[in-house]
Amino acid sequence: MSGPALTRTRDKVLGLDAARRAVTRARRRGETVVFTNGCFDLLHPGHVRSLEAARGLGDRLVVAINHDASVRRLKGAERPIQPARIRKEMVAALECVDWVVGFVTDTPLRTIRALRPDVLAKGGDWHLEEIVGREDVEGWGGSVARLPILKGHSTTSTIEALRRPKSRR
Repeated sequence: MSGPALTRTRDKVLGLDAARRAVTRARRRGETVVFTNGCFDLLHPGHVRSLEAARGLGDRLVVAINHDASVRRLKGAERPIQPARIRKEMVAALECVDWVVGFVTDTPLRTIRALRPDVLAKGGDWHLEEIVGREDVEGWGGSVARLPILKGHSTTSTIEALRRPKSRR
């Protein structure tokens, strides 16, 4: 079954070259491009709120998502729960997200440098000096923003809750 909504979501998932072209067109229109990244293994309210906050920092939001091997290296052998193609489609389905691009490395630095966002946004649990790409973005005149964190919502805590016996949930 496919309809306009499914096509629209899939159209938002781009390769790096297509994302670069989309960002270039947005800039020509005078739009501000915001970039954020993450694993987005199990989409939860904290992700949604952070992505909405990121979108509020500009006109367009690009979300870069770690590929599966990268998630395994960063989070452990049992992750990701969902494959990258599913995670990208889920994030792309959010109204606040304009484009989704994947990356295979452990950090999105190459993607950040390719897209040259005006704003680099990362969760408020990251210290500014830890944010990958911060120096690059500030170097070309962009800014870095820390996004609000919704307490009590994380992929890790969701997985742990699912593993607990039902009587302890």
